Amino acid sequence: MELLYGPIRDYAWGSRSAIAELQGRPVPSDGPEAELWLGAHPGAPATVDRDGVRVSLVDLLLAEPDYWLGERVVGRFGCRLPFLLKVLAADAPLSLQAHPDSEQARAGHAADAARPDGQRNYVDPYHKPELLVALSPMEALCGFRDPARSAEVLAGFGVPALEPVVAALRAGPAGLREAVRALLTWPADQRDGLVAAVLAAQVAGPDAELARLLAAGYPGDPGVLVALLLHHVRLAPGEAIWMPAGNLHAYLRGTGVEIMAASDNVLRGGLTPKRVDVDELLRVLRFEVLPDPVVRARPVAPGVVCWPVPVEDFALHRVTVEPGGPAVPLPLPGPRVVLCRAGKLTVDDGAGTVTLGPGQAAIGTATAEPLVFSGEGEAYVATCGPSGQQLG
Repeated sequence: MELLYGPIRDYAWGSRSAIAELQGRPVPSDGPEAELWLGAHPGAPATVDRDGVRVSLVDLLLAEPDYWLGERVVGRFGCRLPFLLKVLAADAPLSLQAHPDSEQARAGHAADAARPDGQRNYVDPYHKPELLVALSPMEALCGFRDPARSAEVLAGFGVPALEPVVAALRAGPAGLREAVRALLTWPADQRDGLVAAVLAAQVAGPDAELARLLAAGYPGDPGVLVALLLHHVRLAPGEAIWMPAGNLHAYLRGTGVEIMAASDNVLRGGLTPKRVDVDELLRVLRFEVLPDPVVRARPVAPGVVCWPVPVEDFALHRVTVEPGGPAVPLPLPGPRVVLCRAGKLTVDDGAGTVTLGPGQAAIGTATAEPLVFSGEGEAYVATCGPSGQQLG
């Protein structure tokens, strides 16, 4: 094991306390801290120490792929870490967004390279499914809910201009595409008035409160109304949401551990000043009801739980070592990234040992030796998937 040093992304929606508190730094931080990245994504790779010099994990993997990734991972994914582990801390809503599947990402990336206007939707040829586990109470929008319920909510505002959207939603899932297109292509000079009319209706209830929350940060943005077509989920610590390709989602507030395929392909759908490519978004979205986006932890061994997801790129486990309790082995093949959430843990991967405190991370080699956790505390372990199958 070697200590891993992750960069912090300072997006405007980030918290000035959550990541700083996790790492034991002064609060508030100097500016917003949105995401701690623990991986080898070229956009913000983590580093390791080599004789007092910080070396990019990207360079380390390219130089020693068999040692860090192993033959199995290199054969499947190439000389790259296929997952990215993050701590996400939101004090304000993120943009509505969706991510492509593998085929869409490859085709879109190739097509973007030939675009004469220089616009890019796909910065790499990889998909980006995501799993987020709440560390604090957390709110999110994820996946389309029953369109009949969405029709009822929009109709309740009593805004005549929304009647065609309501009619589309009453047609069931087949009308979702038409409803989303209508809202996202609403004439720019009429958007402020549309959102203002919805807010002026003075309707009570969670949906109206959500509209007011989003409009406060994004006045006149049609994403305020698109958001009302989605599940509004409140997660307790330890609960997770799974976002496969094509599902529209946004995190609203709270702190969580997020793991995803190592990609930065994002198609936005509102709640943002950035470009929204409506046609490409509509091509990628899955216009179907997501029955239940919440994933519950599954015990797989003493002191170990996981959140099963159906991808090869990543798996996420949580290890808890009780005070005075026995060491906890985790027989998962490498590569392995470990984030200490609480306590003080010693981690041994058979090639080396590190001791981690809250907010510290380490990377283990591709050895087949199990990780062994001792001390006391809690850690999250990212590996390649599928989750739960190696232990259970």
